[in-house]
Amino acid sequence: MTRKSAPFLLTAAAVTGAVLVAGTQAAVAVDVPDHAIIICQDATMYENYNFSIPGPVNPLRTLAYGNKVGHTRGKHPVYNGWASIQDFGPNDWGFVRYECLGGWGSW
Repeated sequence: MTRKSAPFLLTAAAVTGAVLVAGTQAAVAVDVPDHAIIICQDATMYENYNFSIPGPVNPLRTLAYGNKVGHTRGKHPVYNGWASIQDFGPNDWGFVRYECLGGWGSW
């Protein structure tokens, strides 16, 4: 290594370190959805929401009363009464009717 290449290597190391630190901080900033349960007798969970219909598309499964889900009010989308949720059982995302969410913070 020459004396001229040393500053470049130090700069590259500093940039790499800064990127690693920034990536770690971004991972910590993830919001965990508010804990809720399904309060309807049952609720169909859909894969996505289609704005051209508008409405949910591709049913995934039926969630029964008491299923543990998550939705961060004010942050996760609600389109025409369809709320984005995380189903904590299989740990996947989808949409259900917002009025079927309740029992906030009950678990």
